[in-house]
Amino acid sequence: MKMCSTMGVLLMVTVASLSLAFVAYAHKGTATYYTPPYVPSACNGNHDEGTMIAAASDAIWEKGAACGKTYKVTCTGATNKGVSHPCTGQDVVVKIVDYCPRGCRGTIDLSQEAFSAIANTDAGKINVNFNEV
Repeated sequence: MKMCSTMGVLLMVTVASLSLAFVAYAHKGTATYYTPPYVPSACNGNHDEGTMIAAASDAIWEKGAACGKTYKVTCTGATNKGVSHPCTGQDVVVKIVDYCPRGCRGTIDLSQEAFSAIANTDAGKINVNFNEV
């Protein structure tokens, strides 16, 4: 009986450790936003993908391999003094549908609707964590 409870505790600790390791592996970057119209796009031409979408910068574009990938994006703070606390405390899941060309100001360029779900648009640019989902 003692062996089962010890194994159960070990299993719970291992699962908790794996969960923490996954959470800690968030990519860090910055997010900006762009406004409609959202078509045409580099990934889907004139196909409308809705509003919870994003454009990938060179950092995640991978020569177009990012097309169709989905990312959970979380605002972690301000990048400037204009809006000191821009985050809403929410996460957003976006689909990569476009390319943010060289000179892109953010790691990921969210649609205006996606950006406003996680931050005040007055900030313009925010620090984020993002993970592929």
